[in-house]
Amino acid sequence: MTEFVLVAGAWLGSWAWDEVVPELRAAGHGTHAVTLSGLADKQNLGAGRQTHVEDIVNEVERLGLRDVVLVGHSYAGIPVGQAAERIGDRLSHVVFVDSEVPVNGESFASGWWQGQAAFEAALAGNGGFWAPLTATDCEGQGLTDEQIARFVGGSTPHPGATLTDPAVLTRPLGELPATYIKCLLDGPEPNDAVAGLLKSEHWRLVELDTGHWPMFSRPRELAQILHETTGGS
Repeated sequence: MTEFVLVAGAWLGSWAWDEVVPELRAAGHGTHAVTLSGLADKQNLGAGRQTHVEDIVNEVERLGLRDVVLVGHSYAGIPVGQAAERIGDRLSHVVFVDSEVPVNGESFASGWWQGQAAFEAALAGNGGFWAPLTATDCEGQGLTDEQIARFVGGSTPHPGATLTDPAVLTRPLGELPATYIKCLLDGPEPNDAVAGLLKSEHWRLVELDTGHWPMFSRPRELAQILHETTGGS
């Protein structure tokens, strides 16, 4: 049985997958949504260098999972990509959902569109946390008013150290069996790092006509794509 480990992006916890989990379980898969340290119901836990990578690896090992599909959305693609190579032969596939990917020695902040210094200044001005988005920030992403309210209402500040710590990779990411899901309302083309990885014979691209948070806007379609990574139809 395939075991899905689902990790949502910045500000979110395991609750973000509530509409995806039943779809995957109905298809016969084990499904485990993870809340990363410092977020949602784990806000009391500190999160620094490599903490989120360890959260994911520890979940796989704690549950004794095998035939694992790791799924990382948005920011979470960075810790998921690192965890994928650390779980060894437990890994079956890794799925990046409209996400960043880890680049050895670089961080999420490294690629910030306004520059790393501006991003770090914003974190410092908010007590070392990345402030959650507002409802206005979510417009144009295929979300209903109800879905936006759920997203905004459940979001918590994201611990800044996890966004500025550099990724550590021990092998080329392109060697891992991977699917990249590009959500078209968030931009039609993957970023340069992803585009390079998609040249690998081990990677494939799937496009989804929705916004950056498909677990809210298109949960059934997202679950179907995830199911198909296991060879299902």
